[in-house]
Amino acid sequence: MTTQTPVLAIEGLTKHYGGVRALTDASFTLNQGEHVAIVGDNGAGKSTFVRLLTGVERPNQGRIILDGQAVEFDSPLDARDQGIETVYQNLALAEDLDVASNIFLGREITRLNLGPLSFLNHGEMRKQSVEMLKTTGVKIQDMGESMRGMSGGQRQCVAIARAAGFASKLIILDEPTAALGVQETARVEDIIRGLKERAIPLIIISHNLRQVFDLVDRIWIFRQGRIIASRRTAITSPEEIVGLITGAIDPSSLPSDEALVC
Repeated sequence: MTTQTPVLAIEGLTKHYGGVRALTDASFTLNQGEHVAIVGDNGAGKSTFVRLLTGVERPNQGRIILDGQAVEFDSPLDARDQGIETVYQNLALAEDLDVASNIFLGREITRLNLGPLSFLNHGEMRKQSVEMLKTTGVKIQDMGESMRGMSGGQRQCVAIARAAGFASKLIILDEPTAALGVQETARVEDIIRGLKERAIPLIIISHNLRQVFDLVDRIWIFRQGRIIASRRTAITSPEEIVGLITGAIDPSSLPSDEALVC
């Protein structure tokens, strides 16, 4: 029987800021096509983990293994070049630019590249943007409208479509529906389900346990700078996850799960 190589494996990832232990000896795996959630209280180490994984900061110790190869990221551009796309809470969208310009922000297609006098190929960027939106299931009526005139849900959908269009390895979503209403949240969740159908690996950071149980295969629990457990959604419950987050449940007391970590 052949064991599939995880798309992402983290081994002993550690980050200390002087005497502050933000993340200690974190180990984590993400399989091909898998959707997982990262949960935990504020200060549990989730943000530090994502910053290390996306090249915003470098770890003191540990390894990041992507598709079986150890990688090191000196910047977010390094992580992006390796196929990791992240949608942060602020979305990183330019308010006064249209949809295509935002999707290709930092990746502009040029007709003629003369350094500072390069000419952008707006037609090709628009064409490819329409295809990305269509593939992801995002519907934007007016491609020429600036981000400033769009709802929060539309902006989030554009940011996710951009990530899905360029991610070759995995997508990370940081609280993707935190500022959205009920209908817009439902639309974003449908898009995430579409990514699952396309077998695009995804990590979601969320405080919304209803959303977590609806969308992911596995939940990784962070507590006091450590990953204390991972639980498959099929064999756990919101009450158990809350108990692990708060410390009311000792992870060593849980029923067997092949990826339990203590």
